[in-house]
Amino acid sequence: MTTFSVEPTYGAQVKKAPKVRLSVFGDGYQQRVGDGINRTARVWTLNFVGDKSAIDAIDLFLATEDGITSFTWTPPTGAVGKWLCSEWNNAIIEYNHWTLNATFYEVFGE
Repeated sequence: MTTFSVEPTYGAQVKKAPKVRLSVFGDGYQQRVGDGINRTARVWTLNFVGDKSAIDAIDLFLATEDGITSFTWTPPTGAVGKWLCSEWNNAIIEYNHWTLNATFYEVFGE
């Protein structure tokens, strides 16, 4: 398993949405139960800024993993995990100054 070790810029965001099964009964009563043992996966929205070669290196890493192969990464909160990235985009800000935005999805059991 490969490791992604590039630090994102400030402003990285984490989203957590626990998987819950919900049953709603006719009288309005609701019952909830957690779905699975790893029900709260993290989703990080990240931004990387650098020169073209730095952004190209990140782009190559993500393209090599191709949204199929998980990799290890330690997010800014320090809790290492296994991740997939199935979407990212690059943009040029000015001469030799680029940005790459990516979304990392936490995965389990791979």
